[in-house]
Amino acid sequence: MRTTLRLAALAATLSVAALGTALAADTGGVLSKAVGGYTFEDAAKEAPGTKDFHSKDGKLTFAIVTHTAGNGFFDPTYVGAQVAANAFGINLIKLGSEAPVDDIPRELEILNQVAQDPTIDGLILTTPQSGAYDDLVKKLEAKGIPIATTNSFDPNLYDRSNISHTGQDSGAAAIGGEALAKCLIDKKVEGGSIIFPSTTTLGNEEVNRRVTAAFEATVKALNAAGVLKNFQVDAGPKNIGIDVDKDNIVGSIVSLFESRKDVVGAFAANGFVTPALGDAVGQLKLNDKVCAFGFDLGPKQQEQIRTGALTGSLGQQPFLQGFWPVMQLYLQIDRGIAAANLDTRAQLVTKATVDKVGKRFEN
Repeated sequence: MRTTLRLAALAATLSVAALGTALAADTGGVLSKAVGGYTFEDAAKEAPGTKDFHSKDGKLTFAIVTHTAGNGFFDPTYVGAQVAANAFGINLIKLGSEAPVDDIPRELEILNQVAQDPTIDGLILTTPQSGAYDDLVKKLEAKGIPIATTNSFDPNLYDRSNISHTGQDSGAAAIGGEALAKCLIDKKVEGGSIIFPSTTTLGNEEVNRRVTAAFEATVKALNAAGVLKNFQVDAGPKNIGIDVDKDNIVGSIVSLFESRKDVVGAFAANGFVTPALGDAVGQLKLNDKVCAFGFDLGPKQQEQIRTGALTGSLGQQPFLQGFWPVMQLYLQIDRGIAAANLDTRAQLVTKATVDKVGKRFEN
């Protein structure tokens, strides 16, 4: 009892390091060895052969490849990957389609080049189009190169269960759909059109699923409030979005608003269409007059939230989408730790909270 009281008093006044010293002197409670007999200090060291994994060149080299490096969304992803690479002395090659919109053929072209590089020891890639990456996975796995996917999830990817994934589940878009319905109810909007513009022809399965999740959540929330009958909720014929022109994205959304005449709410599902939605709202001088929600939190979206061109947007913490895959590949190589998924979740940001995000490149 006296020992417990002395420890409680020490814990209240000493730093962690000082408390550890006191514990060692008082009870011998500081741990230096595992039950198995090895020391934690030795166990924490990198394995001797890790730097010579696969390429045998004395260093680990990872490549990270995305389907659009041209609109800024993945910038924090590359930053996160670099932070993890720096921490473990990994050479990181950052690659991606130069286009500001999803460019899956270009991503595949880059990936096939990477697969021929004898210095690559690990690969991180986005997989927005289901079934497009199976041959690549088979080729790299045959060479013994570990793979991690990030951002966009292909549930049917070859050997999916043995490949880690980092990203936001597409179902998280439901948070945006719920927020859209709540905005309309709080504003006491009596009726009108709610639209879900998207570049459906680009074939991004992840984005399609987000639109469906947001659409279903909006319908459910409006129905629960007893007002669904007052609104025309339109996510296209397959509920994956109303297709808009990727080459005239703002103009086509403006035309969509004007053709419906009574748009009171809208939701966009990625970092390309969302800022275009905000621009369209601004051009039509509808700031703070419609409930406009989107996905991703680039600098432009954050500014649109401040001006009311967007009511809110969902962040998926892209920094983690670069940081964790690098860590996961390193752990697989050095520790033999099995593929482990990380859900980066959804963060709804509105005018009330926008100034709390975006610190040090995280969004």
